[in-house]
Amino acid sequence: MKLTFIGATHEVTGSCYFLEAAGKKFLVDCGMEQGPDQYENQEIPVAMSDVDFALLTHAHIDHSGNFPLAYAKGFRGPIYATNATCDLCDIMLRDSAHIQMFEAEWRNRKAQRNGQPDFVPAYTMEDALNVIKQFVGCEYSRKIQVADGIQVRFVDAGHLLGSSSIEIWITEEGVEKKIVFSGDIGNLDQPLIKDPEYLDSADYVVMESTYGDRSHGERPDYAMELVKILKRTFDKNGNVVVPSFAVGRTQEMLYFLRRIKEENMLPEYPYFDVYVDSPLAVQATNIFKEHYTDCYDEEAMDLIEKGINPIAFPGLKLSITSDESRAINMDDSHKVILSASGMCDAGRIKHHLKHNLWRRESTIVFVGYQAVGTLGRALLEGATDVRLFGEDIHVCADIVRLPGISGHADDAGLIRWASAFKEKPQRVFVTHGDDQVCDLFAERLKNELGYNAMAPFSGTEFDMLANEFEKETVGVVIKHAKEKAKARKASGVYARLLAAGQRLMTVIRHNEGGANKDLAKFADQINSMCDKWDR
Repeated sequence: MKLTFIGATHEVTGSCYFLEAAGKKFLVDCGMEQGPDQYENQEIPVAMSDVDFALLTHAHIDHSGNFPLAYAKGFRGPIYATNATCDLCDIMLRDSAHIQMFEAEWRNRKAQRNGQPDFVPAYTMEDALNVIKQFVGCEYSRKIQVADGIQVRFVDAGHLLGSSSIEIWITEEGVEKKIVFSGDIGNLDQPLIKDPEYLDSADYVVMESTYGDRSHGERPDYAMELVKILKRTFDKNGNVVVPSFAVGRTQEMLYFLRRIKEENMLPEYPYFDVYVDSPLAVQATNIFKEHYTDCYDEEAMDLIEKGINPIAFPGLKLSITSDESRAINMDDSHKVILSASGMCDAGRIKHHLKHNLWRRESTIVFVGYQAVGTLGRALLEGATDVRLFGEDIHVCADIVRLPGISGHADDAGLIRWASAFKEKPQRVFVTHGDDQVCDLFAERLKNELGYNAMAPFSGTEFDMLANEFEKETVGVVIKHAKEKAKARKASGVYARLLAAGQRLMTVIRHNEGGANKDLAKFADQINSMCDKWDR
């Protein structure tokens, strides 16, 4: 009864765990690493053809994205997940394969010019299409037997449509142990989907810690905040461009925009258009509509029962083809553009940034996490010039962040989830967070809840029957990651200062037309601060 940690250990992405129990070998998650890769991951310790089955917490690529690679390496077992997760993976894994093959084609054109060997994609569309056939849909809250001595149950994690925490009961040598994998724990009161469900018993817990070191802060009225941004931008005849993840965040934004239109919260511009410019987002939105009975919360269901689609409204336009995407920027009317990717590092959003970043009239609204090294992060930190499609673009548009929007629980939400166990688990393993955050959150679990908690590195092996480690590893830092980490440490604080200056200029512009008395006081405060720090 052994658990081996593979991915998302002291890192945020690449979730993957390998278990050997009751005579079976199986995976929980098989995710792709995204963004900076800091530590080396151990390979799954058996041939993929020897893996009997897999369990999947949810459809995000950092949890599901390597299943086509597993298929390419010989995995042929069933993949158990919720029904909505299966449907989302159908489109997301095909999209991921398309990206892999497109990148390989681009690299190979470059390699041929330089006389370098061909680049082989991680997997092909055929691998994705074949592994999709291995998915087995499961209902929430229903206990199922996946093998002799192994039962599982998926419970709603409240993070994404179909997301789950997974309870696993394992019986071996007449002894039963229960292990819980939290998956990504959701934020409270998200649009459309239900709040996370809390579990009250486990021998062992593997839980995420993405926001284990911070609070989301006070929750604003997102629709009202959007109204302010829309009015300010439309008054200047600009566009509102929202880099948005195709699955989850796009549908949330549609929910807020529907409310704005239905309640006439922007009477000056009642007929503005909203473009969803992402084929993947369009497909995902259709899947959201199909799974309302098992995944929507009470508020969304009330709308459904009244005959109202929570994510559709007059003026919503879906762009599928490249020609439709290009035509958006030829339209001079007031509009909102939702486009992927959410971190601006790929996809159609880059074209919309090219057309809007240089315009003082336009606003770029960030509504999700921006990883270090991405274009989105650079813009939020105050970049004044960026390069898109070989062209230097001067940033004149307003760059704003809608605070508090997150599909992840913050530190208080994580503690609330961990506190629900009626008896202390024998051990809690903290994963799926930045390097120091994993350790910090494990310490919080120790100090605040009295849990036996630790943050393992990849390759750590734990015997659940004996309640002891067979092997404890230390992190092996990837060389380039170490060099980049030093560079980030040196420049990070100054980047924060630049970003603060950028925000100050934005606040000054927002106060245009204010009372002279207030503006004079604001100016005096700025000058006083400058006198203190001018060196």
